[in-house]
Amino acid sequence: MGIKANKHRGRNRYHGRGKKAGRGAGKRGGRGLAGINKHRVMTRIKYMPNHWGMHGFNRHPSLRTVNVTVNVGQLEDLAGDGDSVNLTEMGIDKLLGSGRISKAITVTVSEASAKATEKIQAAGGSLNMDQEDWAESKEE
Repeated sequence: MGIKANKHRGRNRYHGRGKKAGRGAGKRGGRGLAGINKHRVMTRIKYMPNHWGMHGFNRHPSLRTVNVTVNVGQLEDLAGDGDSVNLTEMGIDKLLGSGRISKAITVTVSEASAKATEKIQAAGGSLNMDQEDWAESKEE
């Protein structure tokens, strides 16, 4: 027992520590997340606003389809001086319709959006779809 406690011993019931201190974690309101829905609720609202409720969900990896995509606006850079691009060989799965194209390019890709097809044909180019995977899956 320390000197301060000895001085206060017998004078009052708390020995100089006050009412709550010295009894575990009473003075600081508990340990850890104690009281987070009671006396510390404003702290939770202010500093941890997303504590309550569910936040999104994750699909099982076997159900996810993640495509490597490229936009129509990037085709001229990919083609360079040539007039054809094989996106399948480059590892690109899908062609999307964002951007502009002013050059007639023949594009080979496995999937393309409707807007991308429309823009390529409007520029005088053509689109070859590699749908080997689709034909095999439909037969089964």
